[in-house]
Amino acid sequence: MPTQELSYRDALRMALVEEIDRDQNVFVMGEDIGRYQGTFRVTEGLFQKYNVEQNDWRIIDTPIVEPGFTGIAIGAAMTGLRPVVEMMTMSFSILALDQIINHAAKIHYMTGGQSTVPMVIRGPGGAAKQLSAQHSHSLEGWYAHCPGLKVVAPATPQDAYSMFKQAVRDDNPVIFTENPGLYTIKGEVTTGPDVLQPFGKAQVLREGKDLSLVAYSRMVHVCLEVADRLAEVGISAEVVDVRSLLPLDTETIYQSVRKTNRAIVVYEDWKSGGFGAEIASRISEDCFDDLDAPVGRVGGLNVPMPYSRVLELECIPNADDVMAAVRKLG
Repeated sequence: MPTQELSYRDALRMALVEEIDRDQNVFVMGEDIGRYQGTFRVTEGLFQKYNVEQNDWRIIDTPIVEPGFTGIAIGAAMTGLRPVVEMMTMSFSILALDQIINHAAKIHYMTGGQSTVPMVIRGPGGAAKQLSAQHSHSLEGWYAHCPGLKVVAPATPQDAYSMFKQAVRDDNPVIFTENPGLYTIKGEVTTGPDVLQPFGKAQVLREGKDLSLVAYSRMVHVCLEVADRLAEVGISAEVVDVRSLLPLDTETIYQSVRKTNRAIVVYEDWKSGGFGAEIASRISEDCFDDLDAPVGRVGGLNVPMPYSRVLELECIPNADDVMAAVRKLG
């Protein structure tokens, strides 16, 4: 299978194009995704390619009405289409919570399995750069709280590619969250029509024996930086990339913790009630006898995100915050 270096953004776009070309039922809808080519340029060139050159209107610009186009996508999915809904920011998906939680997530159950909702809701989730309080939410924990959804947060270009293709082909509604800080990172990506990453499987990105750093999305890269810094002082840290929140692969996490006997969970969401708290709780419950210290947590500050860049950086977990948590474990 071919391998090439791609940015996270380009890997997403490539996966999207391949799935549109593979399945005539796949289409994309969202705000400014057509002529404007998307706020974060994931849909760059797609309007020209499909709507103009091929007269195949798969890229649908919508009005600024999240409840409306999310509801339309749910109805389309119930009739056999496979819509991909781009939220300009996942913060705006709050406006469509009724459609997502009460309908997309429940229809398969409430129809006794007669209807499925094969749709993807994707977009940037988390802080970008000075987008302030209403555009910087990390909502993956909210959605992972709801049965009937699948929730993923890939950290690497490879997973952005292979997990997105998996999401499009899944018969369940998938929340696909992309941290804005990841769009420009690059990595080797193996591509191909059947390069899929099944959900519910975490991965160990760095082996270690003294401490487990458990994270997802952009915080995985923060943990890898911390592991490098710890190695300089003789501490061997293992980095576990959760990548799939619902379903959650606890066994890979537990195997790491049982090996290292210490764990710190790192997540960008508000520390209070964020999904990292769920991971930490499960480790404490199921690996209690394996722990040599309490499970540590590093999360975002419990405040609305400031516009000031200096204050914004104070609110987002960084390597220094994780290093402080390591020292606290003793």
